[in-house]
Amino acid sequence: MPLIPRTFGRLIEGLNRPRHAIPQARRSNPDAVVDCAVYHNGIRRPGPVHYADAARRAHRQRDAFVWLGLHEPDEATMAAIARVFGLHELTAEQAANAGHRPAAETLGDVTRLVLRTARYVEHQELTATSEVVDTGDVTVLIGPRFVITVRHGAAGALKPVREELEQRPALLAQGPWAVAYAVCSRMVDLYLDVAGHVEHDLEALEEVAFSASKPPDIAHIYQLKREMVEFKRAVIPLQEPLQRLLDRGVVPEGLQPYLVDLRGRLARAVDRVAGFDDLLNSILQARLAQVSVDQNNDMRKIASWAAIAAVQTAIAGVYGMNFEFMPELGWRYGYLGAVLLMATAAVLLHRRLKKAGWL
Repeated sequence: MPLIPRTFGRLIEGLNRPRHAIPQARRSNPDAVVDCAVYHNGIRRPGPVHYADAARRAHRQRDAFVWLGLHEPDEATMAAIARVFGLHELTAEQAANAGHRPAAETLGDVTRLVLRTARYVEHQELTATSEVVDTGDVTVLIGPRFVITVRHGAAGALKPVREELEQRPALLAQGPWAVAYAVCSRMVDLYLDVAGHVEHDLEALEEVAFSASKPPDIAHIYQLKREMVEFKRAVIPLQEPLQRLLDRGVVPEGLQPYLVDLRGRLARAVDRVAGFDDLLNSILQARLAQVSVDQNNDMRKIASWAAIAAVQTAIAGVYGMNFEFMPELGWRYGYLGAVLLMATAAVLLHRRLKKAGWL
């Protein structure tokens, strides 16, 4: 008889005990999911869907895949997503962290593509602390039936990419790689847009570089150069991963012409960024040379006035020796003559130095 109440007690205790999945869900970041949808033959299936349900639906339908968009997920969220989509733990850990270089790596049947994002920061004038280019990164994980985009930073929002791609069902029907191409295309378009704004900044800087009224401070040029270094790190390293994707043949044949066109647009962006770097170096060298010339002119002016003052000092020093026998000591107009001599010497020396370009 005592066994029955004890059994009921254990049953009630087990019902009241929290499960292990609940605290794990609390540690994750569900707000990191920006959008999740199932696409079949290039058409988005209606209705909101959880990524786990979306993965099951994509596996049940032929020519269907999941596009899961994330923004700054934590490691717990990425670990849960990795279990659903069968991602390697290192791939999930790398996607959860920011600051990676552009790269293209394949692990099993999943390709990890990393791109840097960029956006132009509006500013009234260039200062020693102005932020000109804001960068982040996007990781694209491409699998047979899914594509996961993980964005870090404020730059490079992917909502316009999804909206535009959904208007092109023929391209979207190419599968997950169509999303990868659209994301890459969006990033390259952003590079070209940022390059256009930066070009205007450089033109304005070049105009005032030799301005006599208010030339730019060297610290301002260095700040823009630092921003260009950050921009260059986002644009130039993408060439190698993009070429690697074309060489390996992992991209579907129908998308290869799009990637070739993308490679050409990226080359234009790289050329413009390299040109900006050369122009900035030229402006910096010219400004340093101008500062040197200004310092030279200042030193010549200082030396000229010092020479004029030295003549007065020499004459006053001679007559201040207090010797008994000196010329003109007993002359009535001796003081006036000495002052006149100093003034005449100063005027003659000033005219001579001004004619020589020292004053």
